[in-house]
Amino acid sequence: MNEADALAANRANWDDRADVHVRSQMYDVAGFLADPTEISQVVRNDLEVLAPCLPESGVKDRSLLHLQCHIGTDTISWARLGARDVHGVDLSPNSLRHAARIAEADGREITWVEGDARFASTLIQRRFDTVVTSTGTIVWLPELVNWARSIHDLLEPGGVFMIRDDHPILSALDYEPWDITDDYLSGGGARTYDDDGTYTEDSAGQIQHVRNHEWRHDLSEVLMSLLQAGLVIEALAELPYMDWQAFPALVPCPAGWALPPGAPRIPLNFAVVARRPD
Repeated sequence: MNEADALAANRANWDDRADVHVRSQMYDVAGFLADPTEISQVVRNDLEVLAPCLPESGVKDRSLLHLQCHIGTDTISWARLGARDVHGVDLSPNSLRHAARIAEADGREITWVEGDARFASTLIQRRFDTVVTSTGTIVWLPELVNWARSIHDLLEPGGVFMIRDDHPILSALDYEPWDITDDYLSGGGARTYDDDGTYTEDSAGQIQHVRNHEWRHDLSEVLMSLLQAGLVIEALAELPYMDWQAFPALVPCPAGWALPPGAPRIPLNFAVVARRPD
């Protein structure tokens, strides 16, 4: 299957997922809207990584772009933290329809842009103080060279970018430690599989467009793509937690989910903060 067909299949899959996710307890959209002070767990974890590279005021009064924003609850959380001129980009039009509805219910003016995150700089004719993406994002991108160049071009000089995502070692383990079953290194092409469910609870059988295509991106590819795009790496972390229960052995922890005490200590997330030079 060529790249365009693979991305079209992923778009249809995520259009289906969006309907499932807005109904899920995991996203709890009604609860999120009922409490205007609520900040999603994903954004709380993101901010912990990003805050040391921001002013004391955090994202308050900083323009912000959220890449691969899905149904927008994380994007809205950034706006609740005081970010201004907030934009969200996503490949799935149905995800953005839900995002727009949720933002309107929250009284937020957020600009939603449909398109491939790798080429966001061709879709948005402005720059931002902060660009963010996190949690299950870059495996859906066939390559990172254009992604990194776009991030560079979307940042104001001195602006910061943050990615926090599932550690690529988990894909090599097929999210079932402890046997290596797939590539860790980049460059092996797409991994294609069918799944009629998603990562929210009780979702089996709810996805009609079941075909998924993912691309492996090891840490060196992530870092080198950002460096070659002209960004300066300010922070790198491998983290012992993740935002969702990727496999049954994980147990609840303050940041989300972690391996139980006594298990081999492997990274579950990674995070990178980079800056566009002045």
